[in-house]
Amino acid sequence: MSEETNQPQEDERSTRKTRVGVVISDKMDKTIVVGVVRRVPHPKFRKIVKKTTKLYASDDAGEAKTGDRVRVMECRPLSKLKRWRLIEVLKH
Repeated sequence: MSEETNQPQEDERSTRKTRVGVVISDKMDKTIVVGVVRRVPHPKFRKIVKKTTKLYASDDAGEAKTGDRVRVMECRPLSKLKRWRLIEVLKH
């Protein structure tokens, strides 16, 4: 066996989901709550409706504040609810 087969390459890492949303809450220590809005058709009436999903994201630096537009990336589970990490603050 060669060592190359045992070592994962950077190119082989799967792409991670990213979402853009608005910070709903920054009251927790090192954690923000991001609201992500999806536009989906209603199952029965087919009208487009907005659905909001709350994502708990890690913000160790504490740079995001309530009302900011941010980009978050999926990561390994960090706690019971946290599965996302803050990438950047798009708009203050």
